[in-house]
Amino acid sequence: MLFKRSRILWGLAGFVLILGIAAIAAGPIMSMVEQPEYKAVTSKGAIEIRDYGSMIAAEAEVAGERQAAIGEGFRIIAAYIFGANKPNAKIEMTAPVQQQREQTIAMTAPVTQQGDGSKWKVRFIMPKTWTMETLPAPSDTRVRLIQLPAKRMVAITFTWRATDSLIAEKTAELRKYVRAEKLVTVGEPLFAFYNPPWTLPFFRRNEIMLELAGT
Repeated sequence: MLFKRSRILWGLAGFVLILGIAAIAAGPIMSMVEQPEYKAVTSKGAIEIRDYGSMIAAEAEVAGERQAAIGEGFRIIAAYIFGANKPNAKIEMTAPVQQQREQTIAMTAPVTQQGDGSKWKVRFIMPKTWTMETLPAPSDTRVRLIQLPAKRMVAITFTWRATDSLIAEKTAELRKYVRAEKLVTVGEPLFAFYNPPWTLPFFRRNEIMLELAGT
């Protein structure tokens, strides 16, 4: 009886171990999907200058705090690629999910960031097999398809959970590099998140990018 109970306990322990290994591996494996292609121009540590070609994105504009906004934007666009379109076609998942604060211009005051009043653009890059002519029309009017032009970007890559404080720290590090190299950027930082939310922190890949002027 004791031997039988021991076998059951060892069996349960083995099952839990397998589940744990599967959970650890799931995030990186599920992130092995199509990603935007680019040519690396130069790199220094975690920072890289890249040339991206033109690509198509499905984009939704969401208002509110950053983390809540990306969650809402993800749900809206995920519904589109999973069939909320005409004619209910499914589109392959890609990585990363991109998020960018919408830039506002005031006539006599600097641009300000207003907590829950902020607006964010959340994007999925469409697989390169699709074109603007062949992509299905979104059923949800909040989703729009846009053709992004070719750009040169400077990017910093980092791991762990992309909290607001870590994003601020890495953005400051990226801007310090930009100043040191006498580069000129345009627009707001673009955040890119490559992994599902259950991915363990040290397996995550996050990026912050700035568009370089004159490209």
